[in-house]
Amino acid sequence: MNTGGDRGDSSVPDDVWEQFLRDSVEGVADAPKEPSARARVVTDRLRNEPAGNDGWRTYTPAAPARRRKGRYLVGLLAAAALLVVALDPWNMIGASGGGAASGPPLAQESGRPTDAPPVEPARRPTPAEPFRGSPAVRWADGTAGITVPDARATGWMSKAQVEKALRQTRDFLVATSLDPAVLRGGRPTQAIALINPHQKDVKDYLAAAFGTPTEENDPLLLFSRFDTSYARLAGDIVKTRGRMTFREGDRGALQVTTDVTYVYPVVRAGAGGDEVVRTIARREVVVNWDDPSKIITEPGTLSLVSYKVDMTNGGCDTHTGYFTPEFGTRGSDGGSPDGETVDPYNRSTSMSGGTASPDGGCRTASRS
Repeated sequence: MNTGGDRGDSSVPDDVWEQFLRDSVEGVADAPKEPSARARVVTDRLRNEPAGNDGWRTYTPAAPARRRKGRYLVGLLAAAALLVVALDPWNMIGASGGGAASGPPLAQESGRPTDAPPVEPARRPTPAEPFRGSPAVRWADGTAGITVPDARATGWMSKAQVEKALRQTRDFLVATSLDPAVLRGGRPTQAIALINPHQKDVKDYLAAAFGTPTEENDPLLLFSRFDTSYARLAGDIVKTRGRMTFREGDRGALQVTTDVTYVYPVVRAGAGGDEVVRTIARREVVVNWDDPSKIITEPGTLSLVSYKVDMTNGGCDTHTGYFTPEFGTRGSDGGSPDGETVDPYNRSTSMSGGTASPDGGCRTASRS
């Protein structure tokens, strides 16, 4: 995992930061503006899962690359002023299924599962059924897949305040990972409006991530974005599975931990693309809802404590600020990959307890 967070003053001049915030709130025409995210050949070529006796019209997907990285923040709070943009309740993602399920829809995730989901029959996804052959075919759509726990009075907050904070935390997840405009490469204006503007380290990260993306300052740590000149979503459904938990944090804050897996089916940009691949992002985001009598904050905003992402087929060793899924990697030699193979659908272990790749970068996923 990479660590970050400036405990001193921001290195970003105030005029530059103010211009960035104006661009974020007002939007920028013809997004995306960052460098093109054309897929390039990854360092380690993808290999297939071990092959069995393939049946007629079966499909064995190539093993995609998986990248794990993270960023931890300990915010140094300072006085500043920022207009907080109100965020209305979300209903962003459509409610239709997107693929015939091999069983009934799964109930919401109420706790950490004990095992990985079973392997689905190897069936080729199509634009009409983009989740076919994936465990996500039984997952819920959009916000319905994110379990919000029952509220109780915690820290400085009453039960009613906790209930509102949990809803706003889910709004933040939607704004970062499900907002259609952001998925199309736009700036996450709604999400930025929910972040405490007095966090200097977050201020530095956002300015760098949307200026010149790097491995350390990568927008994908928090935000799901595709360069629509290269790839676009296959339909309007994103499958999700995850949950939120909460406890009392430092100085009486309400601390909310979120752990959600998002499955994005995509096709090549342009007309006529019918090859569907899936990009999978599992994010663990921890936020504080701070007591304003103890911490400098703004009403209706959260403070980021930590955030990290574990992605599959989102781009290996690319730092464009966009997911860069690989297409046309359906090899058939059946060779086994070198090193560890991991299952992106396995939510039975925490991201903190998972095994990272030897070089801290790319691993091989067993399925997508």
